[in-house]
Amino acid sequence: MRHRHPTELPPMTLPSLKQLRYLVHLYEHRNFSRAAEACNVTQAALSSSIQELESLLRLHLVERTRRMVAFTAIGEQVVEKARELLRAAQDLGNIGQAAGPLTGVLRLGIIPTIGPYLLPRLLPGVADRCPLLDLHVREEFSASLCTALGRGDLDCAILALPYPCATLDYAALFDDPLVLAFHREDPVGAQMALAEEDWVERLLLLPDGHCLRDHTLSLCGRADLNRQAMSASTLQTLVHLVDNRRGVTLLPEMAVRAGILNGLHVATRPLPDPEAKRHIVLAWRGGAAMATTYQRLAQVIQELRQQ
Repeated sequence: MRHRHPTELPPMTLPSLKQLRYLVHLYEHRNFSRAAEACNVTQAALSSSIQELESLLRLHLVERTRRMVAFTAIGEQVVEKARELLRAAQDLGNIGQAAGPLTGVLRLGIIPTIGPYLLPRLLPGVADRCPLLDLHVREEFSASLCTALGRGDLDCAILALPYPCATLDYAALFDDPLVLAFHREDPVGAQMALAEEDWVERLLLLPDGHCLRDHTLSLCGRADLNRQAMSASTLQTLVHLVDNRRGVTLLPEMAVRAGILNGLHVATRPLPDPEAKRHIVLAWRGGAAMATTYQRLAQVIQELRQQ
């Protein structure tokens, strides 16, 4: 029988991954009922687990009231550390999977100005080439996807660069040129040389949050375009505004190829600026253990795109 040295500390009981996961969900939902539902457990079980964690750490993590759940300052620090540990545990479990074929669940994010035009080809193509891979798709703005990647809520995401995402690694997929869309009877269609001053004042934009809006403003170099009276939350609405002679807009070429202008009196022409394009990439959290898997998925997407 081993005897502990007089100066040796007793072994410490460590928090479980389940307790850490419950804590993170409670932080994200700020409600015991919704957090319990997200964890697929009873509210009593989740509350008991949080109390056990507080007792184990000898820290007061959560302020409980009838109306809300608030985290203490130390509680927020513990949540951040819990996220790091959960990501590390997930990476550990993924090491073996990364060396094998593309299998299992993969949580893929995609932005709204790419999803409708790439997914119809991507999803059946991946299912055919990687039948054991189960893609769970989540469409959101770039900022939300980057946050989800950093937290480990997503595995990878299809984004459009340029976009500030220094903490992410990525593989290039393809370039997507931007084209000018206008009504077929608009004078801009008959001009031999396309000059920006002939259309920029009538440019219709997506609202804040869309990276395509940022790409457009950067390309035009016109901050005052933010004050345009009309905008639309989707590319589909933008092209219908153009179809009704309300202005012109810039469209991703991939949307045009996917048929977004079918049935409309809208034409397009390329922009003279060779930098008028988006760089479409597959991005993931820097240092992720599954980086090799994501690179292989990127190769599959590239091949499907070329078909």
